[in-house]
Amino acid sequence: MAFKLDKTPVKNQNQSKSFDVNAILKKEINLFGSSFSNKKKEAFYVELSVLLDAGLTLKDGLQLSVEEQKKEADKKLISSLLNQLIEGKSFSDAVKKHKEFSEYEYYSLKIGEETGTLQKITSELGVFYKRKNEQKRTITSALSYPVVVLLTAFLAIFFMLKFVVPMFADIFKQNKVELPWITNVILSLSETFQKYYVVGIVIFIVFLVWVKLNKKKAWYKKITSSVILKTPFIGEFVRKVRIAQFTQAITLLTSAKIPLLNGIQLTKKMFNYYPLQKALIQVEDDILQGKSLSQSMLQHKVFDSKMISLIKVAEETNQNETIFQRLTDQYNQEIDYKSKMISSTIEPFIILFLGGIVAVILIAMYLPMFKLSTVIG
Repeated sequence: MAFKLDKTPVKNQNQSKSFDVNAILKKEINLFGSSFSNKKKEAFYVELSVLLDAGLTLKDGLQLSVEEQKKEADKKLISSLLNQLIEGKSFSDAVKKHKEFSEYEYYSLKIGEETGTLQKITSELGVFYKRKNEQKRTITSALSYPVVVLLTAFLAIFFMLKFVVPMFADIFKQNKVELPWITNVILSLSETFQKYYVVGIVIFIVFLVWVKLNKKKAWYKKITSSVILKTPFIGEFVRKVRIAQFTQAITLLTSAKIPLLNGIQLTKKMFNYYPLQKALIQVEDDILQGKSLSQSMLQHKVFDSKMISLIKVAEETNQNETIFQRLTDQYNQEIDYKSKMISSTIEPFIILFLGGIVAVILIAMYLPMFKLSTVIG
């Protein structure tokens, strides 16, 4: 089965309907700002799939889902879907009218309705969001402790430079103690910090605003993704996460019997990860020119050689769904392993580095104290 992204035919209508392809999946990876989060979507699709599999109609399933919701906003959202369904609209069209759902979900559900596989699609969407949530938890688990250690250490250094070092400086000045060079360096840093730390905070806030304003621009994505890719441990980990999300999306779409080219067209708008987005645009063009998926992927470093080899096998055996499912499982296992490795590797380096800074400051302050005690003695 094939379909066009810009003019997907609507069931039981005579005229085709145009869609905004440029909006496809823009909110798919948005983890914030939506009250109907990925975690809620996982529960919603899993529950709906189970009810449909048990023989209930879609209306009855949505009615039960409304009763299960605890928050009033979620009840209103699903009730709205139910009411539109009762008015005669399709489930996918009802979903399309709500900003909480992405174009990715809309197209998936639409294909499910047209092919009679809505139960399978809702099940796959549940699995899709389950894996996205697992990836988020994995990343959070891997980075939370290092971030806490960094924040604590920087607060300690801030406190020392702002309060402790100036106190020692007054003591040294009053007693006219000859200071070692390392102490002079720390005192100079402290004085500079005292004068300009407010300016530094303002500059940091301005930088955050600048990032917020430019993060969607192509040049910004290109630069930041290049820097992240070159970062030891982190770059490879981020790339694996994005590739896993890509294979998950293709697995879902191929299970709905969506042609591979259409799957590429859908998923290329899903990611803000510049290397993958750029690669998928070129892959789409190559496929339209007659190249196979595996051939078009060869020229892009963002894709692993093992991934390309398995996709070549899938093309030869017509087992796209099975191969992409296998790739998804492999990448999820690698992400889990790498997250643990990053956590166990980065933590000691952070502790040693920041502990070294604190130690240098303390040594610089206490060296003159020995001379001071000699003078007093």
